[in-house]
Amino acid sequence: MKKVRVVGAVIINSEKKVLCAQRSENMSQPLLWEFPGGKIEKTETASEALIREIKEELDCDIQVGELLTDIMHEYTNIIVNLITYRAKIISGQPVAKEHADLIWLSINELPMLNWAPADIPTLNILINE
Repeated sequence: MKKVRVVGAVIINSEKKVLCAQRSENMSQPLLWEFPGGKIEKTETASEALIREIKEELDCDIQVGELLTDIMHEYTNIIVNLITYRAKIISGQPVAKEHADLIWLSINELPMLNWAPADIPTLNILINE
């Protein structure tokens, strides 16, 4: 089975709200929610990939913080190694260039969304902190 390494950002603003991104209709797992990020290229570290992906997808710059998760999730056709980090925006405002929608929610509001399965372990860590 194909394996892909991806990285996600748990971006928390000054009001302690978390940025949630809704996958577009053309993505796999359409319209499910995720922590924004993307694939790690062979030539980059996870944090380098995260900075690049957030710039491409959200048009803002982030500072990568603490590692939250490094998990494997097996879907029917692919194994995803998802690495998530805390992050904060250092310049720009997030714009949904590739996602259907972006919303800021408090941690206790996060379970209201229909999350992509690979993101649920990160979600559980945030809720149980």
